[in-house]
Amino acid sequence: MIADKAVTHLSEPVELASGRMSSVFIDGKHGLADPSDLETACRAIIEMAQGAGCSFDHVGGPTLGADHLAVGVALLGSKRWFIVRKERKDRGTGRLIEGARVGSGDSALLVEDICSTGGSLLKALRAVRATGAVVTHAGTLVDRGLVAHAAFADEGVELLAVTTWADLGIDPIEGSP
Repeated sequence: MIADKAVTHLSEPVELASGRMSSVFIDGKHGLADPSDLETACRAIIEMAQGAGCSFDHVGGPTLGADHLAVGVALLGSKRWFIVRKERKDRGTGRLIEGARVGSGDSALLVEDICSTGGSLLKALRAVRATGAVVTHAGTLVDRGLVAHAAFADEGVELLAVTTWADLGIDPIEGSP
C-alpha cells in the first residue's frame, strides 16, 4: 500500500511546507517512487477529476509536489503538462510556468501530492489564472487539513482529494493558507 511507504510517524515534530509542525510526515515523492504506485495514483486522480465533472486539457501544479503527478496524469490522460516554479526564473526566458504553454482558452487541472493548508497550490492557481487559463478543480492525493477546501472555494475552485487526514487516522493540520 502506498500509504505504508509514504507516511512516517516521528518521535519529534517536523516543520511542514505550510510552516505547521507535525509528528506525522507524508513523503509523496518517496511513496510514489515505484512506477506501479505512481501509475495507480495518477489513474486515481484522473478518475476523481472525471467523477467531479472536471474537463481539462492541461495538468500541472507547484514544483516539487506536482512534478511527478502532472507528467503521469498527462501521459495517462493524453493531456499537456506544466510545472509552476516557486519563483520566476531569473535567467533565460524568465518563465514562472514551465512545460506546456498555458493561456487563454486553455483549461487546467491543478495537482499536488500532499496538501496541508493549500498555500503552494493557491500560489500556483494564481499564476495559472494570470495566463488567462481556466481552473475549476484542483486535486491532491492527501488532504491533511481543514482549511484548504474553504480557501479554494473562495477562489471558485473545487478541491478534490483521493485521501484525507481522517482516512489516514491522523490529526488535521489547522490554520490558514
